[in-house]
Amino acid sequence: MKRISLKWPLIIFSSFLSIIIFIVPLYGASLYSFRGEGGKGHSLVNYQWLLHQDGFYPSLFTSLKLAVLAGLLNLILMVPTMVYLNLKGQRYKSLVDFLCILPLIIPVVSLAIGAQVAMPKILQNSEYELVFFFVIIALPYTYRALDTSLQTVALKTLVEASRSLGATWTRTIIRVIVPAIRSGITGALFLTFALSIGEYTITSLLHWETFPTWTVVAAQQNILGAIAISVFSFVGAIALLSVIALFSKKSAQKAEVEE
Repeated sequence: MKRISLKWPLIIFSSFLSIIIFIVPLYGASLYSFRGEGGKGHSLVNYQWLLHQDGFYPSLFTSLKLAVLAGLLNLILMVPTMVYLNLKGQRYKSLVDFLCILPLIIPVVSLAIGAQVAMPKILQNSEYELVFFFVIIALPYTYRALDTSLQTVALKTLVEASRSLGATWTRTIIRVIVPAIRSGITGALFLTFALSIGEYTITSLLHWETFPTWTVVAAQQNILGAIAISVFSFVGAIALLSVIALFSKKSAQKAEVEE
């Protein structure tokens, strides 16, 4: 008997499921966001309302700034750590794995209040304390993305070749390892950025105004405007991440051509 291939049924089912879960709700929300005044007709009035609301641009800029800083800090901390764990620190890997899972276990309220008190006072009075919280909540995802990527390359061979040619550890990581695990780094950056720009609970508990907290307040004034905010946030995040991915891909192609 011929074996029945499950490839096409799975593809069709996945496509159908994605349409139901993602595309249909987004399409419906988009239609409502373009409703005119009084819910009649279609226009850009809700988006005009959004762009002219007090605090829109400052809160959006704050969220973008903190998300970028969190992504960079996360990579600066985790890339060298994951390289060491996969080269010489195998015995510590299970411990680090456990520590990186903790943000999924510890309640956000305990994390926000407890960790904030432990921070230096100069950070407690600054919005930049949120960067460290964003890094913490992204650790479980960053760890997995980088570890998976490092498992797919001959890390020991790359490091030995680079070191034998006289490169320092810093140069080895930046010029050899980072290009080799670019996909993992891009994935980790995406996850950190997405979690940071959409984080509401911690910023609300610590009484900082970012785009998510501003959205909750602004959405109470206009129901159609609230839908416009949701559509803008989703489409804007996808567009921004797509630009980053395209830029990363072009940089990788340029580096390959130069080599």
